Amino acid sequence: AGPSSYSVGTMSERFDCHYCRDSLQGKKYVQKEGRHCCVKCFEKICANTCIECKKPIGADSKELHFKNRYWHDSCFRCFKCYTSLVNEPFMLRENNKVWCSNCTAAEDAPRCKGCFKPIIAGDQNVEYKKMVWHKDCFTCSQCKQVIGSGSFFPKGDEFYCVSCHEHKFAKTCAKCKNPITSGGLTYQEQPWHSECFICSNCKKQLGGKRFTAVEDQFYCVECYKECVAKKCAGCKNPITAGFGRGTSVVNYEDESWHDYCFKCTKCARALANKRFVCHNGKIYCAECPKRL
Repeated sequence: AGPSSYSVGTMSERFDCHYCRDSLQGKKYVQKEGRHCCVKCFEKICANTCIECKKPIGADSKELHFKNRYWHDSCFRCFKCYTSLVNEPFMLRENNKVWCSNCTAAEDAPRCKGCFKPIIAGDQNVEYKKMVWHKDCFTCSQCKQVIGSGSFFPKGDEFYCVSCHEHKFAKTCAKCKNPITSGGLTYQEQPWHSECFICSNCKKQLGGKRFTAVEDQFYCVECYKECVAKKCAGCKNPITAGFGRGTSVVNYEDESWHDYCFKCTKCARALANKRFVCHNGKIYCAECPKRL
């Protein structure tokens, strides 16, 4: 802002006011644009109007001007913080308001989506999809703890820390009931950790391997044969439906047979789904006992 464009003094020579023709000798006068006038005429006719208070800037006031706009020096203050801007850097903004450099920077700075206050140069911040937060304002929507520059998961307009996202959105293991954050597998439409889906006997992981389920327990092929499967009364090997060449089982009293092992002791005729005779603990077809 520049100083006033006129001078004020006391007349020692014979001059009359340019407007009212009163003598100025020995009186205070104002000289503007080569004309001499009394103080009264100056304030009535020539004085500039302060753009801030809308009052004339009299001869006794200090005047500042910038781009054909005028202020009393006492009116030349920041619109936002009221700091005097005489001899200070300023910005002329909308509605002819002057702002100090600090308030200008704050006004033009991006606004924090958390506290809505400006983020000024030097502030630590977090940016995500054209949105910005102060670092301490970027918090978990669930636990309200500061996420800052840590890992997070967006869900719509909300953001979650890793722990809260796991408990709120991750699938829960059917066995241990803890969240499955990565990997895992599905059995009968239920999710499992890979390390939870194991053989009940040897504890080896069963993911991608052949296994069988017995009630709520799972067994690998080897453990099922060794620990769970019934032994065939004929060949003495485990009866493992789905693992061997036969899937049918013949049960009689307290013993079991593979369907292909259930045959006549004498003539070896297959007896599955046929009439048979049990004699001295052995199985015979209906004809062979007559020949004994």
